[in-house]
Amino acid sequence: MKVVDFHCDVLCKLLEDEQLTFRGNKSGALDVTYERLQAADTVLQTFAIYIPRALNGRLEPILESIDRFHEHVLACENMLWVRSARDLETCLATGKIGALLSLEGVDGLQGKMSMLRTMHKLGVRAAGMTWNNANWAADGVMEPRGGGLTGLGREFVDECDKWGILLDVSHLSEQAFWDTAERTARPIIASHSNAKRICNHPRNLSDEQIKRIIEKDGMIGITFVPYFVGQAERVTVDDVVRHIEHMCELGAERSIMLGSDFDGIDVYVEGLAHPGELVHLKEALLLHYTEQQTERFFSGNAIDFLLKHLP
Repeated sequence: MKVVDFHCDVLCKLLEDEQLTFRGNKSGALDVTYERLQAADTVLQTFAIYIPRALNGRLEPILESIDRFHEHVLACENMLWVRSARDLETCLATGKIGALLSLEGVDGLQGKMSMLRTMHKLGVRAAGMTWNNANWAADGVMEPRGGGLTGLGREFVDECDKWGILLDVSHLSEQAFWDTAERTARPIIASHSNAKRICNHPRNLSDEQIKRIIEKDGMIGITFVPYFVGQAERVTVDDVVRHIEHMCELGAERSIMLGSDFDGIDVYVEGLAHPGELVHLKEALLLHYTEQQTERFFSGNAIDFLLKHLP
């Protein structure tokens, strides 16, 4: 069963530790590696450009992260850079693993739309305006004041629409979520968020937000961050399935994809510590859903969406 995962933080680890390698990594420091993507039968992995707070606010770490993407990820012979629907079609036809770039937090663009256009030229095809804090574009989900988009944030949304960059709402405050959903003419994605009704965490989506994403023909990436999945000490694959079940009850069967957040976490759902363990989620889903439905959650929905909405 093919896999599409819309969020991992490999590039951040490669940025912080120059000794790490994406291929042939034996240190155990990376969840997502070239070999594990191959073993999981991955058709596409999205690599987030997330800049840790100590380096954030400047353009240079973003460019360095893109350099790591080229030097480590695209250097593997079976990886293919996905910037267009045609690139994804090539992956499907050849069996290559697609690699897509997203930007998680736009602090380093410093409010300049020219820098956003440069990111597009450098292959970025999805962007979340904030991490959990506030910046020049919007308030993040953990910002106490709970503000929405700024004037520059609204301009950013318009520019993303113009260039076909997917807007990722996972880390936005609720007000910024609604501001974005109302302003953009295109579908929105929540690359790595779960259902707040199942696990009441600020980073998860309310039923109203889930329904709005569905109405806009968007996508929701089910994430494996344990404290977004369940509040018990022991969080299992079955708990992940509960989020999928709830979203399906709201009408999201065609809007669900995977957004693991591997390499952005240091604790794991039992049996979901890296791409090679996705088989456990597949087995759990097949107890509740058909093989065709499970395949859609694993890759089919995301592939259909990207073929329609990538340039």
